[in-house]
Amino acid sequence: MFSGIIAAIGRITHLTAREAGFRLQVEAGDLGLDDVALGDSIACNGVCLTVVGKEASHFLVDVSPETLSCTVGLDAPGEVNLEKALRLMDRLGGHLVSGHVDGVGVVLRFDPVGDNRLLEICAPEELARFIARKGSITVNGTSLTTNEVAGEIFTINLIPHTLENTTLRNLKVGSRVNLEVDLVARYCERLLSAGDND
Repeated sequence: MFSGIIAAIGRITHLTAREAGFRLQVEAGDLGLDDVALGDSIACNGVCLTVVGKEASHFLVDVSPETLSCTVGLDAPGEVNLEKALRLMDRLGGHLVSGHVDGVGVVLRFDPVGDNRLLEICAPEELARFIARKGSITVNGTSLTTNEVAGEIFTINLIPHTLENTTLRNLKVGSRVNLEVDLVARYCERLLSAGDND
């Protein structure tokens, strides 16, 4: 589990093709790897990946074809948002994030509003029912609060701190982003629909 509070911006520097998928080398930036062991989880752009190797300044993760088919940003060199998995004693600064991407959205607007940015995203139709006004959503691993929701389109206000400390600053119209809906919303929907399957 994660909180959606980005700890560092890393960079995918090398991709090695495997029989299935890729092995990625990720420069950890300011993440700090002293307390990271093989088998630990690190979210890369919101995708929970298992550390299979590490050095002082970088770590290795394997990405399966299934993961590549339902996410963006893990198939080429470039910046990625990084977060280590939560410990039970950690403060939950964002919201509960599983690191399992639900779908890919498309940026419709990324407009300056003073020092902030208005981010408008179109979500896949099947995810729209889980997105609520003033609710939580994860975009490329970043825990954010929605401002407005209209059908499959939702808006978010990005403050300067978020822009400075995440890769969201690089978005533009047409960018594709990893989305994870709020776990509570997903479980509520499942509970409410359980009676329909009887």
